[in-house]
Amino acid sequence: QVQLVESGGGSVQAGGSLRLSCEASAASRSIFSINAMSWSRQAPVKQRVLVALITSGGSTNYADSVKGRFTISRDNAKNTVYLQMNSMKPEDTALYYCNADRITVINRGSYSDLWGQGTQVTVSS
Repeated sequence: QVQLVESGGGSVQAGGSLRLSCEASAASRSIFSINAMSWSRQAPVKQRVLVALITSGGSTNYADSVKGRFTISRDNAKNTVYLQMNSMKPEDTALYYCNADRITVINRGSYSDLWGQGTQVTVSS
């Protein structure tokens, strides 16, 4: 029973900023480690696309559409990944999803390819 919970979505004017958070939790069990984590987004009538990824060691990759504007980071002590979004544009409007490729829980084993429920981001002109 491992879950990813996103927060921080909302509405913002073009040029503004939002910071998304995604926390992994394992009920009464402790999370030992999390491998790569990422943020993806999906707008209406469009496919879900990868926005940013961060490895367990802190290496990052970004979609060309967000380079220079978005920053992904993680706090391993809090089992949380963040997405700082600056200089936002209307085309950033989408449902944003957090993903963890593998989570190891003490005394429970590993859980793979976990997704959050999504958090809505809306950017107005």
